[in-house]
Amino acid sequence: MNIMDMLLNDPVVLSAFIGLAVLLGIGAFYIYYFLKNINEDEE
Repeated sequence: MNIMDMLLNDPVVLSAFIGLAVLLGIGAFYIYYFLKNINEDEE
């Protein structure tokens, strides 16, 4: 069996990838938000 086919058809793996994507999205948003506010505060 192909490992990628097994991973892509497993609902547990899909939910884990979705959770990681949400966490990375939230982290990227906070990095952007804090850097934007720091730059605005210095001006």
